[in-house]
Amino acid sequence: MRDVSRHRVALVPLTVVAIAAAVIGADELTKRWARHALSDHARHVLGPLWWRLQFNSGVSFSLGASSAPWAVMVSSAVLVGVLIAAVRSAPGSASVGWGLVLGGGLANLWDRLLSPIHEVTDFVALGRFPVFNVADSAVTVGFVVLMVLIVRGRRVFR
Repeated sequence: MRDVSRHRVALVPLTVVAIAAAVIGADELTKRWARHALSDHARHVLGPLWWRLQFNSGVSFSLGASSAPWAVMVSSAVLVGVLIAAVRSAPGSASVGWGLVLGGGLANLWDRLLSPIHEVTDFVALGRFPVFNVADSAVTVGFVVLMVLIVRGRRVFR
């Protein structure tokens, strides 16, 4: 029985890493598509949903706009905390939640660091809601997963 527990614990970080990697890959592919396909005009998708290319110099929802070095420092500090938490995540849904948060955060930091203008590519416009991307969605969904687990009294750490 003890060997099964060790095996399970070893899989938790692997789950987090796999989900984070999937988010980073999906985010990178969709941002490349958006920078190419939407460079000259927005595209209406359905109802209030539009593909609209926009660049964000701040952190979430353009907070701290025009301060890219500040955004990099804040994002990096938060990601260190998320990484520490993710490595200690409980198996199951908590690992999924931490993987989504970590992957989304890393994807946006990666985009900002590689961008010549040090801004994050956003392209999903939904009504009056701020324009966002796959990484933002992953962070939001991951956070909701973790909050639901906490409210239900479930463990999010080993």
